[in-house]
Amino acid sequence: MNLLKEVLRHEVFPALGCTEPIAVAYAAGQAASQLAGAVEDIRFRVDPGVYKNGMAVTVPNTGGEKGNLIAGVLGAFIRRPELKMEILSGVTPDMIRGARELIDAGRASISCDKSKIGLFIEVVIRSAGETVRAVIERQHTHLVCLEKNSEIIYQATGAGGKITEPAYKSILKESTISGLVSCAEGMDDEDAEYLGKGVEMNLAISTAGREIKKVGYYLLDLKQKGYLTDDIFSSSKIVTAAAADARMAGMNYPVMSSGGSGNQGVVAILVPHLVGQRFGIDEHTILKSIALSHLMNSFVKCYTGDLSPICGCAIAAGVGAAAAIVYQQAGEDIGKITLSINNLISDLGGMLCDGAKGGCALKVVSSTDSAIRSAYMALNDHGITAEEGFIGRTGEESIRNLSRISEIGMAKVDDTMLDIMAEKS
Repeated sequence: MNLLKEVLRHEVFPALGCTEPIAVAYAAGQAASQLAGAVEDIRFRVDPGVYKNGMAVTVPNTGGEKGNLIAGVLGAFIRRPELKMEILSGVTPDMIRGARELIDAGRASISCDKSKIGLFIEVVIRSAGETVRAVIERQHTHLVCLEKNSEIIYQATGAGGKITEPAYKSILKESTISGLVSCAEGMDDEDAEYLGKGVEMNLAISTAGREIKKVGYYLLDLKQKGYLTDDIFSSSKIVTAAAADARMAGMNYPVMSSGGSGNQGVVAILVPHLVGQRFGIDEHTILKSIALSHLMNSFVKCYTGDLSPICGCAIAAGVGAAAAIVYQQAGEDIGKITLSINNLISDLGGMLCDGAKGGCALKVVSSTDSAIRSAYMALNDHGITAEEGFIGRTGEESIRNLSRISEIGMAKVDDTMLDIMAEKS
């Protein structure tokens, strides 16, 4: 198995808008594509992570509408699951009006199932005496069940009726950092072309994001007024913040994701690209470093989960970016790569995820800054070691320790966060 190709195929893809509402829309599109008549009633059930991430984020092409529910109903109206994570490109004004009417009439709803661990989306749609149910699990486009009038149309199951997980996942989780570096070095021309498209896509959305007065705009304003030094730190933070601003504001630009997350794609792709260019690294090496960044981001998420109490765009993607920068200048120096990982985890390990929204750009800025700083210190053989805090004896152990803190130590964080967010809404 070519692990790099599998990760690029399953976890690095164009996404229009925040990936959780899009996944809800995709699930609804899968279900509605089996119906001949109009949608009369639609009900969603999602895990806490999807519920939290989609609660306050703007949905593209809707004129400012927010949340999973409007995205899901629009997905059912669009009925084009082949668009996958770009399904919301098919929105029309009539669809928005129809979706709002369905929601206001109480014929569309979404609920949070706190018993679900990991990504879970179920949609049940009724139309003219027909009922269709679709279920997405584990990954944003991983359809595991599709049934119509209680008859199974499709089911992804393995031995004993258990839902199958893509084979690459278990291999990725058992990998080592050294092994992931070797995978990245095996990048071929096809991979390089795809990775390059990700750079172009994410730079384009960043340029668009500077037109709106949000985090990236004000960082640029600070630099122009002389309050920020014109260096790789400020320039990179402006670029990544503007891209996150555009995504969270629902601008009609796709982003190349990483680990199934658009903001993680912004950090994992653009930070190594910008740093590599500033330091005169050749383009082929930069692209290999971005391949490593994607692999490391996905590796971290094997342990922390796709949607966890800790911020993935700051920590998982930050780890990937830091490792990529070290690789650009030191090659397969696992000691230095490990120091960069430890530095970033020690710095940002406690950053909470409180859902997708405009404030994510601030966390992207923190991740960008920490990744560059962590890598620079590691390149000079300075870093946090196992003598301090929860840092492990290896990079892999530090990541596993972070996972334990997220899964066990923060077991009640998501529930508390959801309660606070629900009280406000």
